[in-house]
Amino acid sequence: MKPVTRDFRDKAAETMADTRIQSALESVYNGFFKARIAASEATDNWEDQRTQGKAIKDHVIANLDHYLDMLATNVERNGGNVFFAADAAEANRYVLDLARETDTKTVIKSKSMVSEEMGLNEALTAAGIETVETDLGEYIIQLAGETPYHLIAPAIHKTKSQVSDLLAERSDGVREVETEALTMQARAQLREVFQRADMSVTGVNFGVAESGGIALVTNEGNGRMATSVPRVHVAVMGMEKVIPSIRDLATMLRILIRSATGQRISSYVTMVNGPRRPGEEDGPEEFHLIIMDNGRAKLLGDEALRESLNCIRCGACLNACPVYRKVGGHSYGWVYPGPIGAIVSPVLTGLKDGKNLPAASSLCGACHEACPVKINIPRMLLELRGRVAVSEDPSERGRGRWEPLIWKGWKWGMMDRKRFDRGARVGRAIGGPFASEGWLSRSVPPISGWTSSRDFPLPADESFVQRFTDRQKAEADDSALPEDGPLPDDSHEDGERQ
Repeated sequence: MKPVTRDFRDKAAETMADTRIQSALESVYNGFFKARIAASEATDNWEDQRTQGKAIKDHVIANLDHYLDMLATNVERNGGNVFFAADAAEANRYVLDLARETDTKTVIKSKSMVSEEMGLNEALTAAGIETVETDLGEYIIQLAGETPYHLIAPAIHKTKSQVSDLLAERSDGVREVETEALTMQARAQLREVFQRADMSVTGVNFGVAESGGIALVTNEGNGRMATSVPRVHVAVMGMEKVIPSIRDLATMLRILIRSATGQRISSYVTMVNGPRRPGEEDGPEEFHLIIMDNGRAKLLGDEALRESLNCIRCGACLNACPVYRKVGGHSYGWVYPGPIGAIVSPVLTGLKDGKNLPAASSLCGACHEACPVKINIPRMLLELRGRVAVSEDPSERGRGRWEPLIWKGWKWGMMDRKRFDRGARVGRAIGGPFASEGWLSRSVPPISGWTSSRDFPLPADESFVQRFTDRQKAEADDSALPEDGPLPDDSHEDGERQ
């Protein structure tokens, strides 16, 4: 998937003006967000489990090379193959070479954000290999020719009517309207693909170093079908997805599933420990694990942003974020939306294009509170905002050409009382034609970035010091008058007094 993070502002404005998508995004709050709260409140030791989850991830990231080496060793001991990919291009090349070697004609996929990051679907299709998503949400998105909208619910922005139209195109125009009928229609379309698939590509929720196994969490069963039916299974994972042990897996599954969907446990938790062994009825003939860097080493080496590698992709920060619930997933322009995406995407795709993303937050802290491994997202957003502000590369700076001049002028004016007063008078004179009842409520260059979306007050007619001085003078004049009125006229004292 080619990043388009530079378009954040335009896409966000477009999404906020779309009433249909705004209505769909309400379900993020009413569904996942409230379900997570209910699940956490029903768990007696929830905070202890979050603390334990954070400790596990902190330990792994601090010793990542050790656990990746252990994982790779044990995968190979189980009969699997491991490939460390430096970037998406290397990972795609490995999958394509493997597909050619195994004479693969059809690849089925179970939802994987890393494969989206790789742009694997496009690479396989360009090579003439049929590629079909089997997760229902991902399948709908693939039919629509779009990218996922949410980490957990990729088609959350689609209406039932739109889904009906998309599925009807693959069913000779037969258009279903009820949810259950639509699900069965999609199932019928996918069942035939499962039967003839040569290779499957899945993601990895967790790679367990001590056993050399991978864990997949799904609610539809497609993940289990994908790992057992085709003769070749390829799993792709970011290098941060490794955990030390099965015991740690139990902890991570509890906090992942409750945070993602509000369930105590998903319908399917699948463990894969290599290819099919003699005597086993199902499973792949070959198992390949691709462990991808693709910029993660850059995060690992950055002490201020390293904590973002703790993310377990539950989507809780998206559901809690008031900004995401208005601008939606496509506005962020890459695979990872929401608060965590506003940190990860600028680093992995380049700060030049993603410089607007760290500002896509109110810094309310809801993401930090919701995160099952307690990632301090607001702190890292502030860190990136600081880098955008002071970057030596002009293309990475978030400010325009006018902003430095405006702030220099403001500083110059604030250093002297007379300059400040003159500046206020000039500002009022310039802004006056654009004001309404003392407020700038229209786009006013060169501060249109503020006034186009915020009301901004005009400078006052007089400064506070001037008003205070005038008031003191008026009070002094009043105090010079007698209490009962004006003084008597002395010129009449002799001639007119009787």
